[in-house]
Amino acid sequence: MARANHRDQLLQGAIECLRTKGYARTTARDIAAAADASLASIGYHFGSKDALLNEAIARTSEEWTIRLGEAAFAGSNASPLEQITAAWVGARGSFDELRPVLTGFIEALAQSAWSEELREQLAAHRREIRRAVTDMVGASLGESAAEVGADPKVVATFVIAVVDGLVVQWLLDPEEIPDGEELVASWWPALRLVLEGQPGPTGVKGAKP
Repeated sequence: MARANHRDQLLQGAIECLRTKGYARTTARDIAAAADASLASIGYHFGSKDALLNEAIARTSEEWTIRLGEAAFAGSNASPLEQITAAWVGARGSFDELRPVLTGFIEALAQSAWSEELREQLAAHRREIRRAVTDMVGASLGESAAEVGADPKVVATFVIAVVDGLVVQWLLDPEEIPDGEELVASWWPALRLVLEGQPGPTGVKGAKP
C-alpha cells in the first residue's frame, strides 16, 4: 500500500509541475520537490522523469474523459443529441483549466517522433481513452447503432480527432474558437442539411444505404 501511495504522490507532483512549469521546463528535481519525494523514487517507480510526466498527462486525460462521460449522461432521459451536446459543452469549457496539460501533451507528442518508447507509451494511453469513449458512444447510440452500420469505435476515433484538432486551434488562437454551445448550435443544423434526403455514401465499407 505504501508503494502505491508514494507512486500516486509522485503523479500528483508531476501534475502540479505540468500546471505551473509545463512539460519541457519541468525537471526531475521540480517533481521531487513538489511531491516531497527523493529523486531516486522517480526512477524506482517510473523509470524516468519523462515516463512520469507522460503518465501524469495520461492520468489527467483519463480523469477528463470520465468527467465528460458523467456530464453527457447526467440526464437520465437525455437523448443522444443532448448527451453529445453536454459532452461538447463540457469539453470546450474545460480547456482553460487544462491548458498546461494540453500543452504538455502537444510537447510530448512532438518529442515522440524521436523516441519509440515515448511514442508507444502515448499510443497505449490513447488506446485506453479510445476504449472509454467507445463505451460512451455505444451506450449513447444503443443497440440500433449496429443496425445502421455505426461502429462505436470508429465514431469514437472521429470524435477524439475533432477534439484534438480543436485543442490545437484553441492553443494557437483561443479568441477565434467558439464555445461549446456555439459548436453544437452550428454543427447540428449543418449536418442535418447535408444528410437530409441523402441515402448515405455508396462504395464505402460498412456504409448502409
